[in-house]
Amino acid sequence: MTCPASARSASQAPAVSSEGSPDGAIEAVRGSLRPRILYATPEMADFVKTGGLGEVASSLPRALRQHYDVRILIPGYRQVVDRHPEIAVVAQLPGSADMPPCDLGLTETGDGLPVYVIMSPDLYDRDGSPYGDQGVDFSDNDLRFGRLSLAAAELAQGIDPAWRADLLHLNDWQTALAPAYLAWRGQRVPSVLTIHNLAYQGLFPWENLGRLGVPESAFHIDGVEFYGKLSFLKAGLFYASHVTTVSETYAHEITTPEFGCGLDGLLRTRAHQGRLAGILNGIDEAWDPRTDPHLATRFEPDDWKGKRANADAVRGRFGLGVSRGPLFAIVSRLVHQKGVDLTLAAAESIVAEGGQLVVTGQGEPRFEAAFLDLARRHPGSVGVRVGFEETDAHRMFAGSDFLLMPSRFEPCGLAQMYAQRFGSLPIAHRTGGLADTVEDGVTGFLFGEASLKGLSGAIRRAFDTFASKRRLGAMRRNAMARDFGWDRAAEGYGSLYTRAVGNGADLMRSRAAA
Repeated sequence: MTCPASARSASQAPAVSSEGSPDGAIEAVRGSLRPRILYATPEMADFVKTGGLGEVASSLPRALRQHYDVRILIPGYRQVVDRHPEIAVVAQLPGSADMPPCDLGLTETGDGLPVYVIMSPDLYDRDGSPYGDQGVDFSDNDLRFGRLSLAAAELAQGIDPAWRADLLHLNDWQTALAPAYLAWRGQRVPSVLTIHNLAYQGLFPWENLGRLGVPESAFHIDGVEFYGKLSFLKAGLFYASHVTTVSETYAHEITTPEFGCGLDGLLRTRAHQGRLAGILNGIDEAWDPRTDPHLATRFEPDDWKGKRANADAVRGRFGLGVSRGPLFAIVSRLVHQKGVDLTLAAAESIVAEGGQLVVTGQGEPRFEAAFLDLARRHPGSVGVRVGFEETDAHRMFAGSDFLLMPSRFEPCGLAQMYAQRFGSLPIAHRTGGLADTVEDGVTGFLFGEASLKGLSGAIRRAFDTFASKRRLGAMRRNAMARDFGWDRAAEGYGSLYTRAVGNGADLMRSRAAA
């Protein structure tokens, strides 16, 4: 596995209508004692996303808010401010070290989910993605996400007089300094840090300690130091109350040297302490072939004519010829982690066997160029579109027979869940969330060795299955029947929150002390 060193996720009481009744008062107290969860994230699909974290940050808080008072915290990127040009300012965030003072705004999504926005144009009003532009990270990402982490800590300290977080739910390295800031200020507020991909750790020169307000005493192995550098993620792993990651298998994998990215020792300690858990992500209910507005034709399980109509649309879009062979799809970032080099090596045999391949995504220029060259050499059999369009992706999941996901490691993965909901059978490496969501020979095909030999063997099994309409139909039905909703994940996080913030009496004491 490659771990880049660069810096770059109560039962309801009966309703009471009589004003001032005892039951009404009790219900009001219960309502006011719902744990207040601040969900801090560097991206959210409502506004901006670069990958799975954006989707999770959009869906999980919505699944949680039935039982919790959940608010989002996100930087005020141009995409956020453009969607909400009039954001109410609720507090001023003071400057700290080299992080500038700025306003803290509050808005809400169309369905009423409250969103705090850090209003700092100098840090966030830029072209490009949340993390960089044209493939190059912003040079001040330490300040940009130090400011995000510090704002989360300040909301736990009561910077907004109308709302104070009982617990911080933090996501990836960009928010991971928050529990450290609280610890350095002598504040005890529980926190959960979710790792969406351990390979991205937020590493910066140790000389940046001062500009982030990190005390020099914290720069050691039991703190923020990681092989002579400042690590945002290491700080979060050390100071957070609890650490989670996005599948059970990945939670185990990251405690091993092979997948631990140098942090496996600390993660093993957290596991032994009962402070590391794997909670599998879900997918939004909108991923449904019966209702999806992106599809050329909507369809039900067993309506394979509807599935073929989407396959025809995909073939037309990607310039492929009419074919009776299987259609393989890749919907992915085109990077080494995703095993796309293995797919490139297997592509010739797929075409030789009478299969077709469609690819959408972007990533490393060498892989983009290699796929475009593959398409030029196999016109009518291979179609490639560098970039990403939502409609293309949905139709590819709906129209393809098999989805290729030979990832070398995959913390959770969402594409294999989307594909199964649309009756496309994943061909995946047995790792992380792929192992937890694909049932080999039942809803897809898993292979154990991340190699061309392993992938080719799984592709051979897929061709054999395609040749049997009865077996293919059974596997499609099994895949489409899988439940990947968010309720189970929400329940898992709810258990952690309860452990961290306690019951109603604990909350009352905590808020009284605050």
